[in-house]
Order: sequence, then C-alpha cells, then structure tokens
Amino acid sequence: MRILLVKLSSMGDVIHNLPVVSDLRRAFPNAIIDWVTESPYAALIGLHPDLNSVLSVHLRALKKHWWQPALWSQLTTDRAALALHEYDAVIDTQGLLKSAVVASWAHGSRYGMSRETVREPLATRFYDHKFWIDKNEHAVTRNRQLAAAAMGYKLNDKVDYGLSGKFSQTPRPEWSSNNRKIVFLHATSRTDKQWLLENWVTLGKQLQALGFQLVLPWGSAAEKQTSEFLATQLAHEMCPIVPPVLSLTEAAVMLADATAVIGVDTGLAHLAVALGRPTVGLYITTQPEFTGLFGAESAINLRGGTCENSANPSTGAVFAAIVPWIS
Repeated sequence: MRILLVKLSSMGDVIHNLPVVSDLRRAFPNAIIDWVTESPYAALIGLHPDLNSVLSVHLRALKKHWWQPALWSQLTTDRAALALHEYDAVIDTQGLLKSAVVASWAHGSRYGMSRETVREPLATRFYDHKFWIDKNEHAVTRNRQLAAAAMGYKLNDKVDYGLSGKFSQTPRPEWSSNNRKIVFLHATSRTDKQWLLENWVTLGKQLQALGFQLVLPWGSAAEKQTSEFLATQLAHEMCPIVPPVLSLTEAAVMLADATAVIGVDTGLAHLAVALGRPTVGLYITTQPEFTGLFGAESAINLRGGTCENSANPSTGAVFAAIVPWIS
C-alpha cells in the first residue's frame, strides 16, 4: 500500500499533520507513506521516522517570482515527481484550492473534507471521496479524523508527533553548553501577536533567579535586534544566548535540548511540543482552541486579551504555568 499526504504549509499546519503519519504507520505497518509539502518544510517533515519520502513543491517561490522561467521549469519537475507512483490514497488534509490542485497531480483516489467542513469549498471539486469533519475540533484532531475516515481505521487517544526523543543523542552546538536552558520564542510574523518586551524581561529575570540560562533565537534582522536588546536587558552572570541564525533542523536541535520553551503564536512553539518539551504558548490576540499547542499535558495555552497592545497573559501567569515543569 502506498499513501500520499498533502499538507503544503505553514509550519504550524505542517507540524499538526505529523501525528497522521504515526497513525498510518500503526494502522498499516508495511505501508509506504509519502508527503508533499512546500520546499522550506521538507527537511522538518523528513525528521519523522515513519515517512518513506518527502516531495517538495515550490509554489511559494513561484508566487514571489512568477516571471522567472526557472521556477516554472521547477514546477514542471515537481509535478512530474508526483506522477511517478500510483497511490492507493492521496489525502489532502490542508483543504485549500492549491493543495487540492497539487493532490490532483498524483495518481490515485483523492480524499478530503466535505464542502461544509473544508477550508476552501472549491477544493472539493478535486476530491473523489469527501468526509464531514467537525470544524469545532482542533486542527490535529481534524487531520487525524480525515485520514482515519479515508483509510478506515479507528483512532486511539494518543497524539504521537513522531519526534519525541529524536535528538537525544545529537551533540549540542558550540554555542550551547548549559544543561538548564529556557528558550524564549519572542518573534512572530504579526505584531499583534507579540508579547510586550518588558514582560519578557520581567519573566527572564525570574527564571534567571532559578538558575536558568535563556536562549533568544531569531530569524530576521529585526528579530535579531530584538534578541540582542533582550540579552542586554537580561545581562546576568549566566548571560542569555543569542544563537546564530538557525535552519529548521538546527532549531529543532535547540528546542529538543531545552528544559522548557515559552513562545508566542509561532510555528516553533508547536515544534517544541512535537519534540516533547514543556511549552507555554502565549496567545495575545489569537485564540488557541483550534490551532493552539496540542497533544501533551505539558503543552499549556495561555490566552491574552483582544486589544492590539494587550499585555496579557501576565508574567505571573506564565511563571506559574512553567514552574511545575522546571522544578
């Protein structure tokens, strides 16, 4: 049996689909499981031990630079790669028009959510089989339910991302030597999802007093500037670490090595949960019910206010949430 999963982006959505791979492997131990995704996430998805291959598409790059002939040629290559195999099932858990189109490039029966429950109803035109999946469930549960309905197996209660313990034998990078580290994921793509910098400083000092070193990763020049500012404000005998720019795989190693992780609504916080680390998610203006941290007792969602400059959740609430997992 050969199965193709279609989940193209974004990082959080991709991570929310990892438990589907674990479910399929339990249900069909000898199945060949492939996954097609946007190229930036291929290496991350490839960390799951139960995947046979990860196929990349370059739609995002084409959207940004549509006039470049090389990218159109790359898209032709991507499409040809998807057509190499005959699949018993092509399962589109993304539910977008673009993901449904990509699913149609593969040979095999296509499965997706029904018009009433899919994210973009036009996507259903490309599906051979459609299933009603409750829109009021978390994204992880919806993904798992769709695959189970498509393939005819029963779900258990365990959510397994397939990554826990993945980097237990991986040497630490040169910039990381302390055994007691807490990662601050302060960066996110939207300013209304950011926690106030003074809150990070207050919380950081509380955690430093308990003997923890802080790690302040970044992914852009502006985010690096913020990390360096926080490091200055949190100058301590155990200085905060501002690591070099990290690939997604290197970021996974960093998160797996942390005692705990505290982050705003960002994909790396979901990755920390997938890696089995105690993680507190700070939801300032977004709501965590459907796309928040999920699947582990140590994944804690703290909701903030609804105003653009809301300072919630409070530093006291975050500290109280994380202390039981680091004591």
